[in-house]
Amino acid sequence: MKPIIGLIPLYDDEKDSYWMLPGYLKAIEKSGGVPIVLPFSQDKEELAVAYGLCDGILFTGGHDVNPTIYGQVISDKCGISCETRDVMEGFLLDLCVSDNKPLLGICRGLQFINAHLGGTLYQDLPTEYKSDVEHHMKPPYDNVIHNIDVRGNTKLANIIGAGVHGVNSYHHQAIKELADGLDAMAISEDGLVESIAIKNQKFAIAVQWHPEFSYDSSDDSKKIMKAFVDSCM
Repeated sequence: MKPIIGLIPLYDDEKDSYWMLPGYLKAIEKSGGVPIVLPFSQDKEELAVAYGLCDGILFTGGHDVNPTIYGQVISDKCGISCETRDVMEGFLLDLCVSDNKPLLGICRGLQFINAHLGGTLYQDLPTEYKSDVEHHMKPPYDNVIHNIDVRGNTKLANIIGAGVHGVNSYHHQAIKELADGLDAMAISEDGLVESIAIKNQKFAIAVQWHPEFSYDSSDDSKKIMKAFVDSCM
C-alpha cells in the first residue's frame, strides 16, 4: 500500500480560497506516496479525522508565521500571516510529535516548527540580517542560488550526504534562535539555519529551500522527498 501524505493547504487572501501547488503533489506521487490536501480549518475534531487518515504530514510553504507566536511585536516588514494556518499547523504538529508520525517541513514549514517549539524568527531578512547571499530568488525556482553546509552525523547527511550542497531559495524570514527541541542539520554560507530535525522522532525534518520546485532537476530533492515518503510506510 502506498502511504497517504496529508498536505497543509495554501491560502489565497485575495480570492478567499485555499489551493495547492502542483509541485508538492507531483513530488509526493513520484516518490511513491498518495497526496491529499487537508481541510483548511481550525476545527480540531475535523483535523483529527483527516490526520488519522494520513501516514505522514507535509508542512508546506506560504504565509509568514505570526510573530506573536514567538513573542515578538509584528513589524511593518513582516508579511501577511494566516490565523487558520497557524492554528491548524500547531495542532497537527503536536499530534505528529505525540504520535511520532513522520513529517516534512518546507520553507514556512521549517519556520513554523521552530516558532511553535519555542524558537524565534527574523521577521525580515533584508532589514534584520545583512548578507550578500540571495535568499529571495526570482524565477525559475529550480536553479541553485546559494550553497549550504550539511553537518555530518545528521538525518539530512544520511539522506543527501554531508558537506556542501547547492539549493534554491525563496524566503524573507528565517530562524533566529533555534528551539531547544531541534537540531540544526545544515547552515547557509552566511550562517543561517537551513535544515532542522525534531529530536527523538522517527522522521521529523524540515528544510528552508524548496525541493518541490527543484524535484525534476535535483537529485538531492528527489532523495529528500523519497526518504520522507519511505518513512511513512
